[in-house]
Amino acid sequence: VQLQASGGGLVQTGGSLRLSCVASTRTFSSFTMAWFRQAPGKEREFVAAISRGGITFYTDSVKGRFTISRDNAKNTVFLQMNSLTPDDTAVYYCSGVPGVRGIGRRPSDYDYWGQGTQVTVSS
Repeated sequence: VQLQASGGGLVQTGGSLRLSCVASTRTFSSFTMAWFRQAPGKEREFVAAISRGGITFYTDSVKGRFTISRDNAKNTVFLQMNSLTPDDTAVYYCSGVPGVRGIGRRPSDYDYWGQGTQVTVSS
């Protein structure tokens, strides 16, 4: 399974970006999908996830600003990011794991990873 992330870029504080991640699998609807991010010098951290049933979970720092969604017909997961701040600057990675019911928040909970897309928020 390959994951292809896109949509990153440079935006000013308060701006918005929409990340997309397309998966090359016919069983996408069975996957739990997630977004992680990694800033320079920091560990990769959980951002948001969506279960195969559409249940979503967010890390506290992005609640109310970010929205994760999925389109199973297009094998795509999205991350809509609003009210961005410089603290959101990082490489964002999409990830996926098939056939689980819950939502993991550790990188080790996911089997497949995209290549990452850079998000830079200027002050």
